Amino acid sequence: MKLMTLNTHSLVEADYPCKLKAFVSAAAEELPDIIALQEVNQSISSEEAAAAGLQNFTYCGAIPVKADNHAYNAVKMLSEKGAGYYWTWLGIKEGYGKYDEGISLLSRSPIIETDTVTVSSTDDYRSWKTRRVIGVRTQNHPDTWFYSVHLGWWEDKEEPFSKQWERLNNHIRNKGRVWLMGDFNSPADKRDEGYDLIKDSRFFDSFLLAKRRDSGVTAVGKIDGWTESNEMRIDHIWCSEKADVLSSTVIFNGKKYPVISDHYGVIIETKD
Repeated sequence: MKLMTLNTHSLVEADYPCKLKAFVSAAAEELPDIIALQEVNQSISSEEAAAAGLQNFTYCGAIPVKADNHAYNAVKMLSEKGAGYYWTWLGIKEGYGKYDEGISLLSRSPIIETDTVTVSSTDDYRSWKTRRVIGVRTQNHPDTWFYSVHLGWWEDKEEPFSKQWERLNNHIRNKGRVWLMGDFNSPADKRDEGYDLIKDSRFFDSFLLAKRRDSGVTAVGKIDGWTESNEMRIDHIWCSEKADVLSSTVIFNGKKYPVISDHYGVIIETKD
């Protein structure tokens, strides 16, 4: 099984159309079973997406999909390359004053159930601090939940990471086997903060489980939301069970596929 995660920074990126094509080209080559995406944007002012393009879409929120939705167009382009995906998208908040910002999951097999949970204390669509998480079960993996996750910062006094993690962890506690994929805003080298909190909650970091792995760095320089400017491993793929992970590879870093976001992505391959 292959799992991929990427904070897309979509529509915000310079030369976005070329970066969308680069993403689609890489996804069509790798063919991950599940793709978790964060910061999946669409223009508030855009017209609604054509119904014909939503045949493999599973609704799970009140915000309609617009014609320039990043996931919508990625799935269409993948289909044109013979790489069919089922998908879902959840609009979470207003971004940059002009986008519906959301999160998304793409699956090679049909989605049989979705799950959403608000993990921030606020659920105000106008607040940039609103955080929600989306999950799916699929036909090929009916006993497993896959979640796309984008959490806040450890030091945020209004919306601390610890509270968001507590809400998420309590929500998924009885879900059986769970994969959490996304931008956790939690550097792996910072002790006694978000990374350690997840690890102490009996989740396993696929990077550490991997038989083959690289540096794992997914953010370099100053990125949105951070005042620090250094190399960080903040995009993670966690599992509630000790999985047999064959490899963990950073992608879209200019070495393996072009840089297409202010984050790099991660792809892992497991034995099951």
